[in-house]
Amino acid sequence: MERPATGPNAAEQQATEEGRDAPARNARLARGLSGTNLVRAGDYNQRTVLQAIRLKAETTRVAIAAETGLTPATIANITNRLIDAGLVRTMGRLQGGRGQPPLRLQVDPDGAFGIGLNIDRDHLTLAVLDLTGEVRARRTRDVAFPMPADVVAFVREHMAELRAEAGFDPAAVLGVGVAMPDDLGRIALPGQPADYAAWSDVDLPALLADDLPWDIHVDNDAAAAALGEAQNGAAFATPTFFYLLIAAGLGGGPVIDRTYHRGAHARSGELGLMPDPTASRPGALVQDTVSLSALSLRLAEAGFPDLPRAGMTGDDPAIRAVVDRWIADAARALTAPLVAVQCLVDPDAVLLGGRLPMPLMHRLAEALTAVLADIPLPARAPILAASMAEDAPAIGAAMLPFLDHLLPSDAILMQAGRPR
Repeated sequence: MERPATGPNAAEQQATEEGRDAPARNARLARGLSGTNLVRAGDYNQRTVLQAIRLKAETTRVAIAAETGLTPATIANITNRLIDAGLVRTMGRLQGGRGQPPLRLQVDPDGAFGIGLNIDRDHLTLAVLDLTGEVRARRTRDVAFPMPADVVAFVREHMAELRAEAGFDPAAVLGVGVAMPDDLGRIALPGQPADYAAWSDVDLPALLADDLPWDIHVDNDAAAAALGEAQNGAAFATPTFFYLLIAAGLGGGPVIDRTYHRGAHARSGELGLMPDPTASRPGALVQDTVSLSALSLRLAEAGFPDLPRAGMTGDDPAIRAVVDRWIADAARALTAPLVAVQCLVDPDAVLLGGRLPMPLMHRLAEALTAVLADIPLPARAPILAASMAEDAPAIGAAMLPFLDHLLPSDAILMQAGRPR
């Protein structure tokens, strides 16, 4: 296996080298049939073996064969290619037992890197991930409604120090993932300036090209967070889950068998834009209550403007009263949407992520669990804080290049025929 190409034309270059078009992330069978070929099947097997090694501190070829069902000869060929590509390294032999001691295999953390940029209405975050999924460096800035020029300045200010701290070779960077809400410039939130609509016409790859000279992979912030969670080892116990992202707004999305399902118009999971008939204001949406901007607005109206997120969990009785009321209202606003999720998706879990302080995330999960306990449901999934809660969109964004180049997904196998 050769290292995936990087640079402005990497996707086209790799497609040419492999004799196929690079599959769209999470492509699904839809309006046609899809077969596969030996190249795609071989690529999928190779990605699966890499993932099997990546999710463990170390493993052996025998263990990989048992886990994947591939033959020992296939495992030997694939692991040799991964070692030659610098993605996997050997750690000596496992001592004990009978016969030839097996080689211990481990992912090389420096074998590949992904850079993630999360752009939201209340903050910017940059993160660098290595091949194991460890965050090697991160920078974040709380800023109200950052404009495109603010994003460029933020990246330019921090990229050199992130590279030094993470210790990556630019040639080992697979790409840059950018996670941001859909309709960033169109859906208004409290305090949003009129010129924020400029985001509707921004060409992100062109905006970032001078400072991030790698392939740019753009995705919805909730989708990126959910995809990152699906690739986390701890999440393999819940392969089907519904992800709820509580940020300046409210996003979400369904992950089924570790594949993010976007829907016919790529807008699945938009719980935040669902009407909230239980709200006192006619025409209210769920995210008008369940979002950090909504909580911050309530705190400002109570005399606590510009309260940092850490202050939301303090012992001040006045702050506590506002937060308690918000948690009760958020649980009320989310009850009907989560009943629908439980009945229609039947997930292993509902995961809460985002920038809500972790103590409040746990309190909201407990409040939702209590409310739903009184409602008859055909099945009941636990409501839990996601394993990558606060920086999930940035980490998920950094995972996007890995998903497109190295990690397994059903899309890799699909070779759609021509429409008839």
